[in-house]
Amino acid sequence: MAKDEIVWGILGTAKINDKVVLPMHSAPKCRVKGIASRSQAKAQEAANKYGLTVAYGSYEALLEDPEIDAVYISLPNHIHVEWTIKAVEAGKHVLCEKPIGLDAQQVEQLIAARDKSGRYIQEAFMVRTHPQWLKVRTLIDEGAIGELRAVTGGFTYNNTNPDNIRNQSELGGGGLLDIGCYPITTSRSIIGREPKRVVALMEQDPVFRVDRLGSVLMDFGGVQASFFYSTQTHPYQRMQFHGTEGRIEVEIPFNAPNDKPARLLVSESTSAGVGSDRWLEIQVCDQYGVAAATFAEAVLSGSPQAIPLEDARANMRVIDAVFRSARSGAWEGIQGS
Repeated sequence: MAKDEIVWGILGTAKINDKVVLPMHSAPKCRVKGIASRSQAKAQEAANKYGLTVAYGSYEALLEDPEIDAVYISLPNHIHVEWTIKAVEAGKHVLCEKPIGLDAQQVEQLIAARDKSGRYIQEAFMVRTHPQWLKVRTLIDEGAIGELRAVTGGFTYNNTNPDNIRNQSELGGGGLLDIGCYPITTSRSIIGREPKRVVALMEQDPVFRVDRLGSVLMDFGGVQASFFYSTQTHPYQRMQFHGTEGRIEVEIPFNAPNDKPARLLVSESTSAGVGSDRWLEIQVCDQYGVAAATFAEAVLSGSPQAIPLEDARANMRVIDAVFRSARSGAWEGIQGS
């Protein structure tokens, strides 16, 4: 008898769960059964917080539960690969927080594990399935701004807490893996191809030894995409797509609201004020719920994933090149592409 829902388990009690668990539980064809921690007390506290029925006192206990179909992994970056592999070896599908690995070689390990197990593995870039980003792609494909020539963007926050995992190099912290990856994945998705080369400037925090400020230029051959990111400046996020006849501005590109419509500005205005602007509103949704439902539908139907691991590998190849460029001070090609 065919299943009509995916039963989820949450691996880890990270703060991101505050955004993910309830939307996932209420998403179509999804139900969250329980949450796991290395501590039974901590797992129970989290289960109570989210109204879940089961608290697992170890990650292994969750993976041994035969009712669990899929796991959402919210563990620290440096153990994403380890527990993703353990999960698929236990017969579970995996939706893992980004970055799914620390470099492209680690994603290769996951591709091998996926192919061996027959389970789905996906990086949880929730923005990629949000309707506002699907609309951006449609508008550009339809010629709303003419020929796309340039992409600009930025993503920043201010976090100097030494106890935060984003500021701990040994846990895979740093700005590029945490937020710089978003302008990369959205630029690649909208442009529809891979960059040929990148050049980057990066600043390290002298105490935390993680990257806290970076500027990146990606050469897509006919389209230039640039962005900056920072973990120690005033919070900001914006993405703009510039064409020969106009531009599209994504007002809140990465932390889209779940309580009001997302908005896109389609502009033909010039510096002299000639032209027209129009705001497009996108129906209210929760991007975490949309991502979970999209993943569940693929699993239940056996259809292709919205974001296959090959896409995650391509994104990580760009990230790897950005790190190399920051060290070399030169343009770096995208290895393996």
